[in-house]
Amino acid sequence: MPALMAACPVECEFFLQAGQQAAKQSAMTATKDPKEQGPTTATGQKNGSAGGLMKRLRRSASVTEHNLSSLRDRKSTQNLFDQHGNPIDLRQYRKVLDKDENGNGTSEKKLRYRRTQSVTRAEEITNKEAKQRKAQPDKPIHRPRDSLFSWSSGFTNFTGLVNWGFLLLCIGGLRLGLENLLKYGVRINPIDWYFFVSGRNEGEGHNALLLIIYSLVHISLCLAVEKGLALEIISEGLGMVIQTINIIVSVCLPVVIIHLKGSAFSIMGATTVCFYYSVLFLKLWSYVQTNMWCRKTYYQRQPRERRPSISLAELKRKHPNSSDDDEEITKLVQYPENLSYKDILYFLCAPTLCYELNFPRTSRVRKRFLLKRLLEVLIGVNVLMALFQQWIIPSVRNSLIPFSNMDMALATERLLKLALPNHLVWLCFFYLLFHSFLNAIGEVLNFADRNFYCDWWNANNIDTFWRTWNMPVHRWCVRHLYIPVVQMGYSSRQASTIVFLFSAFFHEYLVSVPLQTYKIWAFLGMMGQIPLSAISRYIERRLGPRMGNIIVWASIILGQPLCIMAYYHDYVVTHFQNALNSTDHS
Repeated sequence: MPALMAACPVECEFFLQAGQQAAKQSAMTATKDPKEQGPTTATGQKNGSAGGLMKRLRRSASVTEHNLSSLRDRKSTQNLFDQHGNPIDLRQYRKVLDKDENGNGTSEKKLRYRRTQSVTRAEEITNKEAKQRKAQPDKPIHRPRDSLFSWSSGFTNFTGLVNWGFLLLCIGGLRLGLENLLKYGVRINPIDWYFFVSGRNEGEGHNALLLIIYSLVHISLCLAVEKGLALEIISEGLGMVIQTINIIVSVCLPVVIIHLKGSAFSIMGATTVCFYYSVLFLKLWSYVQTNMWCRKTYYQRQPRERRPSISLAELKRKHPNSSDDDEEITKLVQYPENLSYKDILYFLCAPTLCYELNFPRTSRVRKRFLLKRLLEVLIGVNVLMALFQQWIIPSVRNSLIPFSNMDMALATERLLKLALPNHLVWLCFFYLLFHSFLNAIGEVLNFADRNFYCDWWNANNIDTFWRTWNMPVHRWCVRHLYIPVVQMGYSSRQASTIVFLFSAFFHEYLVSVPLQTYKIWAFLGMMGQIPLSAISRYIERRLGPRMGNIIVWASIILGQPLCIMAYYHDYVVTHFQNALNSTDHS
């Protein structure tokens, strides 16, 4: 027995605490003389069964369960033998197993069994009563049923109501559109679109184009420093300082130029420049950081001494058995072979913000798919400009006086009136940018990763929305900002706050710099997402995911027009003070 206990320490301790009392009682019963015991009572049988089970299981060499709960859930008795090799049938000890570790017969499984019996008995009674009622000569047609709108009814098919709501929304939008046409007439003029996009009536010359061409200086400097670091001409510390200054200057340059020469830029030109340099900032950051990771790995694998060069003939002599089939396998680009203008320019044009040495590629360009995406971009841009010209511009202008006078009732009415066209424009812009335009760019460049967005419309809280609606930016923030900050020792909450601060800066950058109206409404709007995220998660937990999704949609529909009204008011006050006295807000 000690040898068995030493060989099976787990089985020795198995059920020791749970069956200690039952084992003692069984042992005491076993020591008595059979003649003195007399008739066996029900309690004695139970204790004997429990003690016998405890003894057999404690001496078993095949049991892997460590407590009664695990043994209750055991679905098979295969390979369960006692010390003599006899199989143990757990079905004989079901009453013992149904007890908990303290010997009480109120285990969860027993409660479930009792409830199941109760439900089964209730169903039997209900079915019997239904049969009796059906056998009556009065032809009964009533039975116990809940109304469909009651939660207890279990009814979930509300497709018709969803169609009704969609139709009602379309009718309401059609009415607003008809009201806009009757009030302002047809304001759509494609010639004005051309003047606005080209900046023909604004600005001087082609300053925005020149500033975009100047970005080649930052790109060339970044590539030159990376080559110097790879060849160990530049030290790691000096190279990182140069790259940091270069990246920061690239994002600050438009601010300085537009502020000093604001009249030389149109609004569309300034917006294009700020958007281009924001993307360039993120891409150069990713390019530098990814090459730094590759450089560290490269130095760890490669010796520092210079190796002698080897000719192709010598290489073939060393590997005579190499087959020509290897030539068909696409060889991956290795560091520092990626440091070239071709590689960095491809990355700058690719529809991604995260740099890799080897992007996934498609085998061919699908011409029909590309043509569809280009047609969507062409038609969608015209639809956007028409909505802006016909619907949004009059609504924004009419909100100026109420917003300036802080007339809350009238300002709220203007906000709700602007919400629908602004939301339609935002949805169209999302589809054109993240589906049509980026897919077209990816098709031309054979870029295979087309996951530009996820199902943000099903987001149950604000956090999920920001993680799913703009996947290129989300991946960049996680890869190059969130994870490095966490690795530096900060908590996930602090890292998330830093990411929101970073995003808030660029939202403000893309609005304030082109308008030359340096306010903080976009910044505050993004930082307000942090408490709104906590609120949406609380509502999701308390009221369910549907209410959380409603909060997400409400923030999108009402938050954006409020920000537009605030910036338009400040823009007019800053640049066109006299317009406050001449604007009709009827």
